[in-house]
Amino acid sequence: MSKPTAFFHLHLISDSTGETLITVARAATAQYIQVSAVEHVYPAVRTGKQLDHVLAEIEQEPGVVLYTLLDEALITRLEATCLDLGLPCLSILGPVLRLFESHLGTESTPKVGAQHVLNAEYFKRIDALNYTMMHDDGQMTDDLERADVVLVGVSRTSKTPTSIYLANRGIKTANVPLVPGVPLPPELPTLKNPLVVGLFATPERIVAIRQNRLLGLKAHNEDDQYIDRDAVTEEIQLSRRMCAKNGWPSIDVTRRSIEETAAAVMALLAERRRQPLDHE
Repeated sequence: MSKPTAFFHLHLISDSTGETLITVARAATAQYIQVSAVEHVYPAVRTGKQLDHVLAEIEQEPGVVLYTLLDEALITRLEATCLDLGLPCLSILGPVLRLFESHLGTESTPKVGAQHVLNAEYFKRIDALNYTMMHDDGQMTDDLERADVVLVGVSRTSKTPTSIYLANRGIKTANVPLVPGVPLPPELPTLKNPLVVGLFATPERIVAIRQNRLLGLKAHNEDDQYIDRDAVTEEIQLSRRMCAKNGWPSIDVTRRSIEETAAAVMALLAERRRQPLDHE
């Protein structure tokens, strides 16, 4: 049995920013743990001259070719070149557009970068991001009622990156650290509009992350309560009891990525928003 290839070239060609293409490609390559992709990303390919550069690189570093082009002339040239070189070439949007056309009974109207137009959704995301950055790590707690989500948890439970990820989905997110000996903001238990979610992890996970952080800051101290396992265990238990007392749902982030934690929060938020409808 031959050994698996250590890497392969992956050419990602887009007539817009390439964000959609990169997301799909990385989701697929993540399923192949024995190989890694060497990404060649070509955003804003909209002219024949720009495509010439792309084709030259594909010929020099042959590999898988994925694209989200809409210009038929560019697509024809790209696919013909890949066919001549014997390389796999696939439109990421093509199968989805054909499915839509079949269901809707009408053809699409090609529009480059249509998903990035400055519409209301775009400005909603910008507003959410501004709010989230101003309400990071317990700042401006007198304004928490305007949030969609408030994340609470002890230090090193990924509150800030999860908040930013949610903000990029248009969800105004604040986060409040639970610190031993520091009282909760008085506004927190009485909030009506936001969904308050507790984040927690195992003591081992929290201690490991905190130790790495202290080492990076060259402030490591074995006697520090911040990294004492018993003290950390007590912190986590207190945070979980606090969430249970206030009826706040909790998420174990020990083995979750930021994306998975955010997805769990969004599912809780969607369920909460459906509840008034369920009682009508």
